[in-house]
Amino acid sequence: MSLRMNSLLIHGGVDGDETTGAVTVPVYQTSTYKQDGLGQTRGWEYSRTGNPTRDALEKLIADLEQGSYGFAFASGLAAINTVLSLFKAGDRLVISDNIYGGTFRILDNVFRNFGITYRIVDTSDLKAVEEAIDDEVKAVYIESPSNPLLTVTDIEAVAGIAHRAGRLLIVDNTFLTPYLQRPLALGADIVIHSGTKYLGGHSDTVSGLAAVKDKELADRLYYLQNAIGGVLGPWDSFLMIRGIKTLGVRMDRHVENAEKIARWLDGSGYADRVYFPGLESDPGYEVQTRQADGPGAMISFVLSEQYDYREFFRQLKLVTLAESLGGVESLVCHPATMTHAAIPADIRRKAGIADELIRLSVGIEDADDLIADLEQAIRASKKEK
Repeated sequence: MSLRMNSLLIHGGVDGDETTGAVTVPVYQTSTYKQDGLGQTRGWEYSRTGNPTRDALEKLIADLEQGSYGFAFASGLAAINTVLSLFKAGDRLVISDNIYGGTFRILDNVFRNFGITYRIVDTSDLKAVEEAIDDEVKAVYIESPSNPLLTVTDIEAVAGIAHRAGRLLIVDNTFLTPYLQRPLALGADIVIHSGTKYLGGHSDTVSGLAAVKDKELADRLYYLQNAIGGVLGPWDSFLMIRGIKTLGVRMDRHVENAEKIARWLDGSGYADRVYFPGLESDPGYEVQTRQADGPGAMISFVLSEQYDYREFFRQLKLVTLAESLGGVESLVCHPATMTHAAIPADIRRKAGIADELIRLSVGIEDADDLIADLEQAIRASKKEK
C-alpha cells in the first residue's frame, strides 16, 4: 500500500514489532547477538554493524526521502564525515558559499589534510556551478536553503549539471526535512540530515542520517559506516523514530509561525534585511516554491544600525540564545561567533555572513508571543544617541 507523507511518518520503515505485537519498535539495547553456529546468524552480529532499532530508523529515512537505503549516525557531522570518506586524495568538491560552519571545518581542517579540497561557489548561480566543475571535482555539495543566509539552489538543475559531467550531487536537507523537500526525487545522489534538528525535534538527542537510491553507492556507504563506526545507538534511534512520528504536525506549525514572523520583521523597520525564502521578495522564492512544499522555519536578519545586536540577545525573554535549531522551542544564534565561527572572517564576509547577522529557528510557541518578545528585545537594544 502506497502511503502519503503523514501516514508514512508513523508507519514507514519497520511498523511495530512482529514478535510481540508492540506498536513501537523496541529498543534493542545490546552490543552483540547469539550465533547458532559458525557463520550461522539470525541476521545480526554486532551492533556497530547493525542493530534492529537502528535498522528501523534507517529504513524509515529511506522511505521518507524516497530512497532505497538509509544510514543512521551518531551526529550530523558523523554522517558528513562518512559521506566525505567516499573521496580520495586529489578529489575536489564544489560547495555552496554559505554552508554550516561544521561542514566547512571538517573540509578545511580535516579532509584537506588527506588531499581532498573544495571550491566555494554561489550554487544558486547555475553558470558558476557549471564553470567550477573540472577534472578534479568529483561532487557538488549543497544546502538548500543554505545555512545561514537561506540561499536557495535549484536542486534539479544542479543535479543535471553534475550528472552530465559524471559527478555526484550531495544535498544537506536538514532545514526542510523530507516533509517539505525530497532531494533524491529531484536528482540528488545522496541526502544528508542532522537528525538532531527537526527530525528529532525536541532537542533531546544528537544524530545524523543519510539516504541514497543507488545500490552500489549504498554498499560503499555501508562499508564506510561500519568501518568508521560513528553509528547511532539503539536508544537514540528509538528517540528519532518517536520524534519523526510528529514531524508533520510540528513542521506545519513551525512554518506557519515562521511565515508570520518573517512578514512582521520585513515590514517592521527593525531589520535592514530579512532572509526567508517564503517572502515573495526573496531571490529564491520562485525556485523554493517549485521544488519544495514550504519555505521552512529558519529566518536570518540583520538589525538596523540603530540597534545593538549584542544587547538584543541579552534582552530576549522567551526566545533562547543557543546553538542548534529545529526544536519545538525557538532558538536564536549569532552565526559569526557560534555556528560559523570556524569559517575565516574574510570568507564569512565575502559570503555575506555579517557580524550583525542573527539566525532565528522559529519554534511552535504562540507566534504572537514570539513577536512580542522579539519586539521588546529590539526596542530595548536601541543605541543611545
